[in-house]
Amino acid sequence: MRVAIVQTKPVKGRYAENLRAAGEAFAQLASDPPDLIVFPEAALTGYFLEGAVYDLALCAPRFARDLADAWREACGERTVDVVAGFYENDDGTFYNSAIYLRVERGSEQIVHLHRKMFLPTYGVFDEERFLSRGRKLGVFETRFGRMSMLVCEDAWHAIVPTLAAIKGARILIVPSASPGRGIEGDRELSSITQWREVLRQAAIEHGVYVIYAGLTGFEGGKGMTGSSCVIDPRGEVIVAAPPLEACIVRAELDLREIELARAGLPLLGDLSAALPDLLLDDELPLPRGARDASDR
Repeated sequence: MRVAIVQTKPVKGRYAENLRAAGEAFAQLASDPPDLIVFPEAALTGYFLEGAVYDLALCAPRFARDLADAWREACGERTVDVVAGFYENDDGTFYNSAIYLRVERGSEQIVHLHRKMFLPTYGVFDEERFLSRGRKLGVFETRFGRMSMLVCEDAWHAIVPTLAAIKGARILIVPSASPGRGIEGDRELSSITQWREVLRQAAIEHGVYVIYAGLTGFEGGKGMTGSSCVIDPRGEVIVAAPPLEACIVRAELDLREIELARAGLPLLGDLSAALPDLLLDDELPLPRGARDASDR
């Protein structure tokens, strides 16, 4: 399976201009088109929109059609799968979403739509003030096997990639827009180091490929860290993009490596066996409604 990550540096708020840039990226891939192209979170609008999100959010079918038209204009009727993050307007409810789109001759199909579940509202973030959170973690079938999409902070909560893997995901796709924070001893930003370890741990523990697409560029003085990468089921980074520039990186995924990694370190199988006992632990906190029902 051949993957290309398009690490975008969008002009904040200029959707049409950024869509043209996406078409230019498609054109660069036309001579040797990949099977799957992955864009970051908020790839065609920029991330820090605040109230402008209501003007720039699109319904999923419109966003899918725009991406498909840009692909066809650059590459004709070749089949391709595309993932991209965008702000979604679902009949007046607004989400930070990611779309998995299959483009074929004369048609495009939304294979899956994921709505970000964890909306940060701390530090420089203010998402939950403007957006609604998603309430379902989906695992979906593709022509390459079962996948799941996690948008940015979704991936930081270890239970989320765990549940995706338990539900059958073999590839995790993580569109992200992560501002840089801190400096490590080797002059790498702390946020880049932390992201890489979070993603590597998910890959190792569950025997999955992780495809991470990071936004880059500056918005309102905040620098996005890019650093898109692909991590194999043993936790090895097989390709990585630089932090500060728009670029395209490619990787080839050998899907047989998933079974080999899981056979060598069968943590996912062990977890599947123990999970029912873990979930029945009466010391786990329950949502208020569930606890009230259990008391009746």
